[in-house]
Parts: sequence; structure tokens; C-alpha cells
Amino acid sequence: MSNIVPSGSGMLSPRESRTASRALARIDSQTDVGLARIQQAAELQVERVQAVGYVGQQGMQVVALVSQMEANLAALVPMATSRLQAVGDLVGLEVADVISQTVRRVSR
Repeated sequence: MSNIVPSGSGMLSPRESRTASRALARIDSQTDVGLARIQQAAELQVERVQAVGYVGQQGMQVVALVSQMEANLAALVPMATSRLQAVGDLVGLEVADVISQTVRRVSR
């Protein structure tokens, strides 16, 4: 906006020219503030997405490790399979709950 200049035809008085310059400067400042707000909001959303993604990745790794251990132990002690599955299910549900809580907290 600051690159807009009068055409030089002399149609504006000096007072009108100053008023117009101030109005253009105000518009330019409002544009800068508006763009900064948009950029800040976008950065905040990116951080929210990254937080949810990180917690989700960690949760999936834990569930995978627990499942692997469950399968290994079930192979060693077949009679414990149903109990091991129950423990694995509890861990999986709790991890899913933590991820869900994270989504709710960061989306506020």
C-alpha cells in the first residue's frame, strides 16, 4: 500500500495529501497486523497437529510392543493366552484414551 503515490496532478491540497497518506499508512498497518494474526493462528494449528501426531506415534509403538510381548508370552505359556490378551486389551484401551485426551486438550 505504501507504494501508492499521487499522480502529481496537484488535485489534492497538502492537508488532503497528509490525510490520505495517514489513511494509507493505517491500512498498511492493519494489513500487517491481520497477516501476523493469520500466521500465528496457522503456526498454532501446526503445533497442535504435531502434538497429536507425536502422542499417537508413541501410543502405537507402545501398543505394538505390548502386542509383541503378549504373543511371545502366549507362545511360552499357552494357558495364559486369555489373561495376556486381557492385559494387552487394557493397555491398548488406556493408550487410546490418553491419545483421545490429548486431542481434546490441544484442540481447545
